[in-house]
Amino acid sequence: MRFAICNELFEGWPFEDVCRFVAETGYDALELAPFTLGQRPADMSLSQRRALRDAALRHGLDIVGLHWLLARTTGYHLTSPDAQVRKRTAEYLGELACLCRDVGGQVLVFGSPAQRQLPAGMSLEQGLDYATDTLRRVLPRCAEVGVYLCLEPLAPAETNFLNTCAQAVALIQRLNHPFVALHLDVKAMCSEERPPAEAIRQFGHLARHFHANDANRRGPGMGSVDFVPIFQALREVGYRGYVSVEVFDFTPDPRTIARDSLRYMRACMERLGWQEPSPGGPLGSATSEEKSQP
Repeated sequence: MRFAICNELFEGWPFEDVCRFVAETGYDALELAPFTLGQRPADMSLSQRRALRDAALRHGLDIVGLHWLLARTTGYHLTSPDAQVRKRTAEYLGELACLCRDVGGQVLVFGSPAQRQLPAGMSLEQGLDYATDTLRRVLPRCAEVGVYLCLEPLAPAETNFLNTCAQAVALIQRLNHPFVALHLDVKAMCSEERPPAEAIRQFGHLARHFHANDANRRGPGMGSVDFVPIFQALREVGYRGYVSVEVFDFTPDPRTIARDSLRYMRACMERLGWQEPSPGGPLGSATSEEKSQP
């Protein structure tokens, strides 16, 4: 098991300081929210992208990929009835796939609940048709740059589209593309009728990425969710990606959240008798030395 943490927790920190603290705390990687990189992250120059990658590498960190893809944007929507909006959305997601590749990442996590919400009067079937149209335009670019687009089920309290693992998998099957995959999030799975471990056992073989948090929107170990059965289920399905801490409640402070979350997850590993992870990134990814090459 290798651990990452999402960088919006440290919003406002210099990137070098984020990398230094995350590495010293004991994490293996960072996951980036595009809105933390500027108003128009897709317009970053290649030298700016490589600077992010190289800063992480200097501290022995991988960059896993990007999430919150459409947060703090305007004019983009996955299920819009407007064909031009869907086209613009697909083009932007394709640009983010290139950004992800350039900073050394492998996954795009599509959560963005507001930008996938079905408008009033739209049926689920129509929403699926529109989402399929948008994503089919993106996936060739994902394949070109070697980045997986991971669909994230989210709770009904956040959005009315793709609320369960089964619904996300149905869309993945519609798309039928090797670079579309499932993303699993503990907080979201807690909104389903069965425990997260059961969902992992059924659908975890399709997952390329995983978010660790509690149903209370805080870090793992900061609420009532027991991660021991969750980690056991991930081991049973052979999950090889990162487990990335994503929180929505930033209290008491970023340092405490990062340290306590990692301490708790490592304690769960110890209870399961797991060894420390071997060097190298997930899913057979390149080593840090290989990724430092232009």
